[in-house]
Amino acid sequence: MKIQTIATRPIEGQKPGTSGLRKKTRVFMGPGYLENFVQATFNAIGGAKNKTFVVGGDGRFFNARAIQTILKMAAANGASKIIVGRNGLLSTPAASHLIRLHKTDGGLILSASHNPGGIDQDFGVKFNTSNGGPAPEGVTEAIYDQTRALDSFDIAEAGDLDLSKVGETELGSMKIRVIDPVADYQDLMASLFDFDKIRELFASGFNVRFDALHAVTGPYAKAILEGELGAPKGSVVNAVPLKDFGGGHPDPNPVWAHELMDLMMSGDSPDFGAASDGDGDRNMIVGRGIYVTPSDSLAVLAANAHLALGYKSGLSGVARSMPTSAACDRVAEKLGILSAETPTGWKFFGNLLDAGRVTLCGEESAGTGSNHIREKDGLWAVLLWLNILAVRRQSVGEVLSDHWANYGRDYYSRHDYEAIPTDVANSLIHDLRSRLTDLKGQSFAGLKVSDADEFSYRDPVDGSISEKQGIRIWFEGNARAVLRLSGTGTEGATLRVYLEQYAPPEADHQLDAQSALNTVRVATADLCRMEEFTGRTNPDVVT
Repeated sequence: MKIQTIATRPIEGQKPGTSGLRKKTRVFMGPGYLENFVQATFNAIGGAKNKTFVVGGDGRFFNARAIQTILKMAAANGASKIIVGRNGLLSTPAASHLIRLHKTDGGLILSASHNPGGIDQDFGVKFNTSNGGPAPEGVTEAIYDQTRALDSFDIAEAGDLDLSKVGETELGSMKIRVIDPVADYQDLMASLFDFDKIRELFASGFNVRFDALHAVTGPYAKAILEGELGAPKGSVVNAVPLKDFGGGHPDPNPVWAHELMDLMMSGDSPDFGAASDGDGDRNMIVGRGIYVTPSDSLAVLAANAHLALGYKSGLSGVARSMPTSAACDRVAEKLGILSAETPTGWKFFGNLLDAGRVTLCGEESAGTGSNHIREKDGLWAVLLWLNILAVRRQSVGEVLSDHWANYGRDYYSRHDYEAIPTDVANSLIHDLRSRLTDLKGQSFAGLKVSDADEFSYRDPVDGSISEKQGIRIWFEGNARAVLRLSGTGTEGATLRVYLEQYAPPEADHQLDAQSALNTVRVATADLCRMEEFTGRTNPDVVT
């Protein structure tokens, strides 16, 4: 094997965000762009020599070509072994499991998660460390430092490898093991859930519709739901992963999974609906005639996880991202377990999980997971819901009504203002930040501010501090708003506004969520001077 050392120079803008480096696909296809970032990653972790990695992605455009490049660079950098999914496919949860199962030194996951795919859409690469989780800030900062100093990268001069067949091959002295992307993950799910109970549920006539959105979870859902658990054929739709996700947006929310939502709200609704995203780490849960917010889903799963085999001994704690509603906090309080609040980004859950402080984690952006891996896991959440329904023999709506009667309901919604010019978005946040200390006691749209701050997090395990993680506004009457700029987009800035209004157990829990949140919505828009800064009066996406 001949190794080429290619001279290069730093490329600006290669700073990984909360989920790795995401850019437009054509940017990644540019000369040296992917190669620079991969070499910087290897350099940042002390080199690849004699190390083992997992490599795979969600099958989006450029996935196959990028994997061939990564394999050749890993070989040139002295890696000893690569585990890769057949045809380069691996869901993010499956990749996390493989890293942990085989005790590798980490993995390179190719995805832009829920972002659209295609040559004119989005692509991404992230490095997961040996615990299976996204690289912590110390590692991502080291990668960024390397991108700014890089002067060369190493790559093997070799033809492309055949990744279509399970088996082993070699590239120089590096072994490449091509595996079935589903098998090990399926075994893990079987160890966590009562598959016999779920089989009985389907045998009783219970119907499910799982929309894979032409993304990576399709083969996993087909194998587990229809293959092993006996859901009727055709229960999993849009199951073939496509490079452009069929021209759709692989984001499991009521806006982008509208076909599933329309079905679930119709007279022909199945008993249970679910969807997952581009790389399989997010989920949407829908009952007959009722949508389950990710915040409510986390709370319901926390309250009922003991009904599943893998969690029958109980939970050590529950963690949520700061913008996620406080619904799971109320469950944790009643269970007498830890409730942790972290910044947005799954990597912040990793230390808590590794230390055994929490068992379940969740984010309002449709991500839920547990200590079985170190990533959020869309299909895992679906299976846990099915396990709960199989034991309780209630509908999704009945489970939610019971939950609200016990804990109260946190009416909740996220409003996204997309593609705002970055300088405008930053100006809005800067202005609001400058007024935080003066907001307490002021009234907006009839709501009085009871407190306001900018969230800062001190990791209780390693002591690291993450500042400026979002602005929190509390109003009298158990209402809250959170404002933060998202790090997952590739164009302009997305301002996310999270709205929450608590209704206690004895209150009416059947109000329309947007109606229940209208006052806090208006108050928040006035408070942050939304129209003055952005010219916007309505969000682009409401979930």
